[in-house]
Amino acid sequence: MITISRLIKVLGLALALIATPRIAEAQSVAPAQTAAAAPVAAVAAAPAAASDHFTIAPGGYTPMKPTAGKGMPVDGGMTFQTQYSPNGQYALWMHDKILMPVIVGTTIFVLLLLLWVIIRYNSRANPVPSRTSHNTLLEVIWTGVPILILLVVFVPSMKLLAKQFKPLPANAVTVKATGNQWYWSYTYPDNGGFEVVSNILPAGEATKRGEPEQLGADNRMVVPVGEPIRMQTFGADVIHSFAVPSLWFKLDAVPGRVNEKMLFISEPGVYYGQCSELCGARHGYMPIVVEALPRAQYNAWVMTHSGAKIDGAPTPAASDAPAATATPAPAA
Repeated sequence: MITISRLIKVLGLALALIATPRIAEAQSVAPAQTAAAAPVAAVAAAPAAASDHFTIAPGGYTPMKPTAGKGMPVDGGMTFQTQYSPNGQYALWMHDKILMPVIVGTTIFVLLLLLWVIIRYNSRANPVPSRTSHNTLLEVIWTGVPILILLVVFVPSMKLLAKQFKPLPANAVTVKATGNQWYWSYTYPDNGGFEVVSNILPAGEATKRGEPEQLGADNRMVVPVGEPIRMQTFGADVIHSFAVPSLWFKLDAVPGRVNEKMLFISEPGVYYGQCSELCGARHGYMPIVVEALPRAQYNAWVMTHSGAKIDGAPTPAASDAPAATATPAPAA
């Protein structure tokens, strides 16, 4: 005899078999239309993008002045700094809209339960205690509800983790930050391989330049804004940690290995950080200053260094060099 549940399963399977070819057909049509339109858009956008990529701002490079309260700690700050990267904005949303309500709600609920137990079940109000040892409904609730809460936190947490370690495009500009005792150096392998050494500014010099004391550096790590950056870290001596709170970026610099993660900055500006791994006596004197510039200004900064080139620019081949003119040997 066919039961109702089995009949429902059979009907569901039949509907699925009928719908599958139509879904597959719709999915095959959509990529085909996208693929047909993509080359036209790519061809139209490629010349403009390539032109902008190699543009150099007229007038050369001028260091950007920091904006008070942007990319730096503020007096009386109670929460995270304002975020200037997509990952940071997502993480701040997750903290404010998911984690904090869960934490506050759970804390208040447990506090009310404790107060209720103290008032209702003390020896004066309840001289004869209950001998109840099991309550199936309560046990299901206090097991299932925490599982649901963990699932609510788990899903956005995994999304954030995946976003931070998303593979970078092949043409992403690479910056290698090397932690030394007790300063940072930045190497630009895609821009000719030059290196910038960054040391902390004395308090008087930092104030003169308008930089926060103990966060200003004599040379900044300059990067293009609005582009994915392949950020690599390496420790030259001991473990350091490259951390910029307003960009939601932290990556350890470990001797003997290169760590890598994507850095993306949404707005031009100057962003401050520090070494966040105890690395010796002057650990607190290793500031990080990231200056994010539009591509044309970034190219102008790159070209101020000896042997530099714009990333992606073709390297002249040996065959393109002018051939030497051969001098015929005198006749004997």
